[in-house]
Amino acid sequence: MAVKPRALNSNELRRLAWFRYQLRRFLRFSEKAARASGVTPQQHQLLLGIRGYTGRRWATISELAEFLQERHNAVVGLVERAVRRGLVRKEQGTPDRRFIRVRLTARGGTILTRLTKLHPGELARARARILAATRTPPKTIMTSKGKK
Repeated sequence: MAVKPRALNSNELRRLAWFRYQLRRFLRFSEKAARASGVTPQQHQLLLGIRGYTGRRWATISELAEFLQERHNAVVGLVERAVRRGLVRKEQGTPDRRFIRVRLTARGGTILTRLTKLHPGELARARARILAATRTPPKTIMTSKGKK
């Protein structure tokens, strides 16, 4: 016997919508900051994953694929483009030459540092908005003509 899903609660839906909205606002901020620093948002995430995801200052393609939630072959292409732009370098493992470590270059590290310094304030604002939305129902949005 199938379990009938419970009715959707309007406040739950609004909170979820506002949570997703605040996440998207933060991501939009981050995307714009990346482009202003001369990299794509995907390259910024790649740099962040290499430097911060494993705690080792390098990452494998498989680890980066997990961090970025992308297919392995898509990450290979992203890394290759970042190598051509001088953002990262690849090191083959020994004795297994299939094992690749991806590391930041000095240029990639400089860009990542600059971008990382821009994010704490926006992250704090997003956190505050998300917490506020979980405590009370979100405010009503007004349309461009001032009607609800």
